[in-house]
Amino acid sequence: MQTDLSLDGRTLAGVANDDAGEVGADTVFHFEQTGDRLYANYSGGNIVDGHLVGTFDGEQWDVRYTQLHADGETATGHSVGDVELLEDGRVRVEDEWEWESKTGEGESVHEEIDQ
Repeated sequence: MQTDLSLDGRTLAGVANDDAGEVGADTVFHFEQTGDRLYANYSGGNIVDGHLVGTFDGEQWDVRYTQLHADGETATGHSVGDVELLEDGRVRVEDEWEWESKTGEGESVHEEIDQ
């Protein structure tokens, strides 16, 4: 287990997502981590305000998210993501997610970007 890997202060963006997903390359996540507690604020594309909260054990996150869309719709869901450190020092997450407030599930990929 890579317990020394932290997402604190990292910024990630979506690089791939299934059709039922709403996160894309213009969706940017700003992470904070305290111990194994993980938090992020995100926005971009159709998402005007999003928040996630959960845990991260150094290899995998387990989070719930809630978001507000430009049309006023809200949505919530759950995801479990495998986090890996790339050779260039950036973080990549392969995430399996499911909506809780509506129908749909899928997989997405997020990678760290420069901010």
